Amino acid sequence: MIDPKFTKPKIISVSQLNYYVKSLLEGDPKLNNVFITGEISNLTDHYRSGHIYFSLKDKNAVVRAVMFAGYARGLRFKPEEGMKVIARGRVSLYEQTGGYQLYIEDMQPDGIGALTLAYEQLKKKLDEKGIFAPEHKKPIPKFPKTVGVITSPTGAAVQDIRNILTRRFPSIDIVLCPVLVQGTQAPAQLVNAVNLFNEYDLADVIIIGRGGGSIEDLWAFNDENLAYAIYASNIPVISAVGHETDFTICDFVSDLRAPTPSAAAELAVPDRTELIDYYNAQKQYIQSFIDNRIINLTGVLGHYKQIANAYSPQKRLADRERELSVISEKAKTLLEKKLAAESEKTRKLGAKLETLNPVSVLQRGYSITEKDGKIINSVKELKADDEIKLSFADGSVNAKVTG
Repeated sequence: MIDPKFTKPKIISVSQLNYYVKSLLEGDPKLNNVFITGEISNLTDHYRSGHIYFSLKDKNAVVRAVMFAGYARGLRFKPEEGMKVIARGRVSLYEQTGGYQLYIEDMQPDGIGALTLAYEQLKKKLDEKGIFAPEHKKPIPKFPKTVGVITSPTGAAVQDIRNILTRRFPSIDIVLCPVLVQGTQAPAQLVNAVNLFNEYDLADVIIIGRGGGSIEDLWAFNDENLAYAIYASNIPVISAVGHETDFTICDFVSDLRAPTPSAAAELAVPDRTELIDYYNAQKQYIQSFIDNRIINLTGVLGHYKQIANAYSPQKRLADRERELSVISEKAKTLLEKKLAAESEKTRKLGAKLETLNPVSVLQRGYSITEKDGKIINSVKELKADDEIKLSFADGSVNAKVTG
């Protein structure tokens, strides 16, 4: 039974209660911009909508939180389960469930910079996909005809690159694609530049980079889309971002990393002076090699020529001809001696025969007497009235014996 001294209570709905509590929370200025630290748990990332739902907890309590897509797109890192963060947002109540929660507008890792964490996360992600694998690196051409340069047209980097390229290799053609190298529009311009060079085949090698700066200044070169564009490039890419101690995703995915833009220019083209010296030295070496080779081969050729001559048919014929010539000379000498001896013998025999020659005897006044064709050696062989023939040196006469 209700006491009449009390006024009748006002009865409200659940919706009204939740709305009232929500208005109280949102009306408190201390809860409209609160900074809170905690560990992420129960993380749900709705990729289609872009909203991120999670809880923040410490050792003793848990609070629900949501980060809508408009704010989530501004994150420089990817929230992960168990990550400790510092979040900024407002406290309100979700009327449908009656639970209060945080509506996060900004968030960064607790203890490490958001950019550094985002860099490490993207580096790990791409490395696991094999984007940085050495087998995907394309060789830098030794003698490029055209070098493409993707950088700011007003920075010192472009002047350093141009000066070194023209000094080292005066005949080189340079195609500059001017882009922003920092700011929100820079990543898209860098990606577009890489794609343009490949689409129209504008260069043999590409230098992409800028001068030094903070991690925020170099952040455009940590863009994931730029990494994929460089990975897909048919033209070799040399990364030249910042100073030697600066590293970006662009450095890891490119085919070659240069510590500075100036070093990239030196790596892109050969040095004309060094080439001239090198080729002069090679020319001298080759000439000396050829000369020595000719001398050696001439000696070898002479050796084999001697061997060939020693066993060649012509050499053998020549040797046989010389042997025959010697034998012929010997035979001729022997024959001449033999002929001389025989001639001497003939001469002596002729002389001897000459002394016995009847004609010679006749010429000395003797005559030959013949009877009936027979030489008469004695007077006893003749008688009176025999007819005889008397032969003299200059002729013969017929005679008769008279006594």
